[in-house]
Amino acid sequence: MLNHLSAALTLFPRHLLFSSTRTLTRACRLLSRMETAVVRCLPGEPKLTISFSLDGSHKHMLRDQDEPLGKVLARIANNMGKGQGKAKKSKKHKGQQPCEAPEPTAVKLYYEGDEVPDTVLNSEAWRDGAVLQVGDVKYSVQRNAPTFTTAELPASLLAGFPVCPKLEMEFGNLEHCEFTWYKEKAPITSPEAAEEVPGQDPAWTQVGCGRVHVPSNQDIGCRLKLVCTPKDGSRSGLAKELVSAGAVEAGPGVCTFDNRHMYTVKEAEWPAVRVVSYNILADIYAQTELSKTVLYPYCAPYALQLDYRQNLIKKELAGYNADIICLQEVDKGVFVDSLTPALDAFGLDGVFKVKEKQHEGLTTFYRRSKFRLLSRHDIVLSVALTSDPIHSELLEKVSSNSTLKDKILQRSTSLQVSLLEDLNKPGRKVCVANTHLYWHPKGGNIRLVQMGVALRHLSHVINEVAPGAPLVFCGDFNSSPNSGVFQLVTEAVVPLQHADWSSSGPEESCSMELPSAFPPLLSACNQPAYTNYVGGFHGCLDYIFIQPDNMQVEQVIPLPSHQEVTTYEALPSVAHPSDHIALVCDLHWSP
Repeated sequence: MLNHLSAALTLFPRHLLFSSTRTLTRACRLLSRMETAVVRCLPGEPKLTISFSLDGSHKHMLRDQDEPLGKVLARIANNMGKGQGKAKKSKKHKGQQPCEAPEPTAVKLYYEGDEVPDTVLNSEAWRDGAVLQVGDVKYSVQRNAPTFTTAELPASLLAGFPVCPKLEMEFGNLEHCEFTWYKEKAPITSPEAAEEVPGQDPAWTQVGCGRVHVPSNQDIGCRLKLVCTPKDGSRSGLAKELVSAGAVEAGPGVCTFDNRHMYTVKEAEWPAVRVVSYNILADIYAQTELSKTVLYPYCAPYALQLDYRQNLIKKELAGYNADIICLQEVDKGVFVDSLTPALDAFGLDGVFKVKEKQHEGLTTFYRRSKFRLLSRHDIVLSVALTSDPIHSELLEKVSSNSTLKDKILQRSTSLQVSLLEDLNKPGRKVCVANTHLYWHPKGGNIRLVQMGVALRHLSHVINEVAPGAPLVFCGDFNSSPNSGVFQLVTEAVVPLQHADWSSSGPEESCSMELPSAFPPLLSACNQPAYTNYVGGFHGCLDYIFIQPDNMQVEQVIPLPSHQEVTTYEALPSVAHPSDHIALVCDLHWSP
């Protein structure tokens, strides 16, 4: 060890050797620790990659799997020679006496103490546990080590709101990974101050660990840094270091959902299940000129920005500790880049159904410790109406008015259907449905047909795939309690004389008696005064429908008070991310 140390120390400039004992300590630490080289090599792929750090820079090599090892080692040695040549030219340019030409760097690969021959192909040479030696530096080779393929911090950071990195990995398990959070502090200008904490970066202070970090008010104005180490059991890969693009900003203070979280501090205890239904306001609608100037002119422009609203949405959803979350108006990018990483960190998996012609859609999240996704049965309602024989009778009645039929077929309204199995009692299933019906105020007749298709499809799925499974039907139904849709669901039939059949005028009227495919369903959260509150309208449009014979309501989480909703005039606001209010309830599901 001492011989190796002497040889290594000759590489250090003389003025550093005796400046402090700290340099010597660091040198010993470097020699006693073997670096890591990560090799990604999968059968069937023509290339492999080799990643390692050398002289403070990251090397990432892409090579053919059937290439002889000797070519790779020569390439590494050649790169080392180029680096040393640049250093020599730099000294000469600065007027210093250049050193003599260095000896070529020896680059070898060993396995179980034996040198691997140069003729062995890359696919066989780079084994797990091999040792790569580059000069005096040794690397432990990890083949197909846990690796982050994506690692990103969100663009907007607010004090008091969870920061959830977007992480994707291969050969690893996110639950095994290690996370350390730091906040930026004022640079240390005094060398003596830096000596006080050996081995610690003087520009950053550790502030937490764990996959999710909630910055405090003391972090305002500081950037955050996350060091994350990918792992799979005891196996570790190369750590990633992420630094936020911007600093932590002040939060909005009290939000409309803060008081609601007092009722949901803990998860619901089995056999109860907590369900959330929420239209979170798609960004493609929030950023239109109509939204900014007509629908939400009272909302501060920055509070309509997606990055800002996502902070509020993630905190609100996380605080409900829900088992099932059905969301509407979910931008595809929001599902992939924001909601999935955040809710995955809080123990939920999710599925997404995009609405055709738009870039937003429906998503259903479920707690993976309690449920397993058995199957999906999503449909576009207009497509199902014309293509599935189970709707033939309804299609025949609708076809009597070609104008109305054409309008219905133009709609891309979807129904998301997820069949879940209770992990606490295998075989116990629940059918979770999620939809966002046609929005137009005069579209009551279209919504009635859409609901008729949805209920028939759900009945068919349950009868064919999971007989006896209870239905939980969430969504933004764009229907008030006096609407035909609400009557169809809660009374199991809507009469032919209902006003909604002619809601868009006599030319599009299509009166019929429309029966439901289910016995009367119950609105679990009753009929709130409103679930949507904007400047020009407020009303109850959102519901969680259940079958009262299968499920009972244990508790309904109170909605925000009228004073909270109107603090900033209407919704959305700096304290509320959507123009809708989330419905939250605990349902008792008989085992």
